[in-house]
Amino acid sequence: MTEVVSGAGRGRFDNGGMVGEGGCVEDRPGEIRARRRRDAVEWDVARQMAFAVARPGRVVSRELADADGCVLGTPLVAPVAVPAVDRSAMDGYAVNGDGPWRIVGHVEAGAADPGVLEDGEATGIVTGATVPRGATSVVRSEDAVVSGDHLDGPAKAGRHIRRTGEECKPGDQLLPAGILVDPAVLGLAATVGLNRLTVVPKPTVAALVTGDELVHRGPSSPGRIRDAIGPMLPGLITRAGARNGPLAHLRDDRDALVEALRETQADLVLVSGSSAAGPADHLRAVLSDLDAELIVDGVACRPGHPQALAQLPDGRLVLGLPGNPHAALVAFLTLGVAAITRMRGLTLPALANIAVPGGVTCHPTNTRLVPIRLTPQGAVPVGHDGAAMLRGPAVADALAVVAPGPSEAIAARLLPIDPGARPWIL
Repeated sequence: MTEVVSGAGRGRFDNGGMVGEGGCVEDRPGEIRARRRRDAVEWDVARQMAFAVARPGRVVSRELADADGCVLGTPLVAPVAVPAVDRSAMDGYAVNGDGPWRIVGHVEAGAADPGVLEDGEATGIVTGATVPRGATSVVRSEDAVVSGDHLDGPAKAGRHIRRTGEECKPGDQLLPAGILVDPAVLGLAATVGLNRLTVVPKPTVAALVTGDELVHRGPSSPGRIRDAIGPMLPGLITRAGARNGPLAHLRDDRDALVEALRETQADLVLVSGSSAAGPADHLRAVLSDLDAELIVDGVACRPGHPQALAQLPDGRLVLGLPGNPHAALVAFLTLGVAAITRMRGLTLPALANIAVPGGVTCHPTNTRLVPIRLTPQGAVPVGHDGAAMLRGPAVADALAVVAPGPSEAIAARLLPIDPGARPWIL
């Protein structure tokens, strides 16, 4: 049996054909016979299993500046009323009564005591300033007619005044737990006077990229392949809402992989290029050495079939990524994003449906993940979708999740290639 290198993945010759990554046998004439891993699970089931086995982090208290991108661990409750006092919603004049009015002063934004307005009086005011006691409305500057100290203009009771507690009152629940903390949430927290938030912290994800044949600068050459997975992973990790842990490159050595997995401190450890069944693929043996529980041992999808997910005795998760770049991307988007989503304290989103007007070929037994562009008519495959190819994903808007079937599909679901993108509306 002779091992060969094809693209960024490994294979071997067996019974006159080539066994490629994922356990497919390619006969010499080019016919491919699918050989599924015995316990490979359906794509949707694998995604749900990865979500179920992960655990959210313990809630912590964070300064607002450090809470962005985390998830609320407890409801956001208003400790005070907003606005705290009646405030002007416009630049103009605070007035008492129906007018015309006599102008008696001006209120700056920082004035602690704006005084009192008697019937028929007005005072200049800026947006956000506390309105004087007795004010019945605010006349906008662009509506005001001023002659000396006399003011005329339209006035409607309560117009352009933000009343105390209009946005919230003390004790109001503003947001439930489980909400992603984004800039608007941070601004809301500051509005109600909070300096810290209780959040589920971002998980840490580390990566181990294996392969004796990999080089990290310059192009591929005979016997050497440029690593395309390593440069992808940091951006995928942060876009999925996690923190980047260490990224290390390892030779195809079982002992080195055992040591690296023992020493790598992260909630999730990605291992690329060692998840198939070739002689240089040590991941499953190493997981056995470490008494890990194998949760997912192969997924019935193309590309990305030989992906694996395991849990170490201390609770850390290990995700085996195939050595082909597109297959590795699919595995991360399938199992990695699902696990990270649960670790962040979020729910796993459903995937939107979309029409595929020109149809897309189904695999008889496996879910296909096909790079597509979104058009007004629906999804259009972009091609270049082989396991070793990133040209297709690089120009695609999403991956079409194409269910197994006997012929062609005219509809699919959408899996974002950017794991930080908000799910499309169903």
